[in-house]
Amino acid sequence: MSKFWSPFVKDLVPYVPGEQPKLNKLVKLNTNENPYGPSPRAIAAMQAEVNDNLRLYPDPNGERLKQAVADYYGVQPNQVFVGNGSDEVLAHAFHGLFQHGRPLLFPDVTYSFYPVYCGLYGIAYETVALNAQFQIEVADYDRPNGGIIFPNPNAPTGCLLALDAIERLLQANPDSVVLVDEAYVDFGGESAIALVDRYPNLLVAQTLSKSRSLAGLRVGLAVGHPDLIEALERIKNSFNSYPLDRIAIAGAAAAFEDREYFQETCRQVIASREAVVDALRALGFDVLPSAANFIFARHPQRDAALIAAGLREQGVIVRHFKHPRIEQFLRITIGTPEQNRALLDALAR
Repeated sequence: MSKFWSPFVKDLVPYVPGEQPKLNKLVKLNTNENPYGPSPRAIAAMQAEVNDNLRLYPDPNGERLKQAVADYYGVQPNQVFVGNGSDEVLAHAFHGLFQHGRPLLFPDVTYSFYPVYCGLYGIAYETVALNAQFQIEVADYDRPNGGIIFPNPNAPTGCLLALDAIERLLQANPDSVVLVDEAYVDFGGESAIALVDRYPNLLVAQTLSKSRSLAGLRVGLAVGHPDLIEALERIKNSFNSYPLDRIAIAGAAAAFEDREYFQETCRQVIASREAVVDALRALGFDVLPSAANFIFARHPQRDAALIAAGLREQGVIVRHFKHPRIEQFLRITIGTPEQNRALLDALAR
């Protein structure tokens, strides 16, 4: 430990991102990236921004992007927050909305950044166990809390919570913020943004990294009541007043405007997912129902760590979590049909 560290730093347990291997020939199915590239309109918009104007600061409020999001979801721009990836948006929410002295609630099997942010911001938390089918049980969240957060679909399970269940959760917790993290919702779910005008305690976070194929651009957003958005803006403007650059604002706005390309690539991923699920089940795997661009699977007779190692020897990388309850599962990103075939061929061998 360095003597120059602030005291709290030694106790932090940072998030560990999925491996980004340097070899080009690997079939990389471990970080839930979209196998199809960004919208051509988004690429053109970004290329148009690479000019002399880069000497100027971007719009600190990202108004063009906020308007594009508002138009897409039928909300007002003052209900939209934009930031440098949804992880930054989530960090501002933890900092600005969850520090109430009561524990934050989230599932026991979920996105592993949540406990990291609790450690960073000194927030007490309690995990709520998923049921035996790895689904969220809304009734289990009926306890004192300083907020509730969960991904929908959940990660790494891929399981979806229906909107009527989310609405019951909101009604049962009128004095707490409920944050629905919709990184994967476009691959089979219905966005809770449809509920924000009725529930002032609902905040919905999304990313352009998955369904809009812009993981390299780092753009995230949140939609909710203007009061919640103002809290995020206050945190952001006390932390980094220019989180999105000119290229990111232009590309992200164009990605939202190109609905046809977005819908077609989502459709292709969903079709591939269902084909991979059928093939894995034919190989004897148990696969959880997924509404994401990945699947969560285990084989009753084969150790998950050994399967992952065997796949790696054949040039296919999937994600294995060494955590209680899920150590026998593999999280497998849906790739192109060619990548998926390479996965299934390797498994068969």
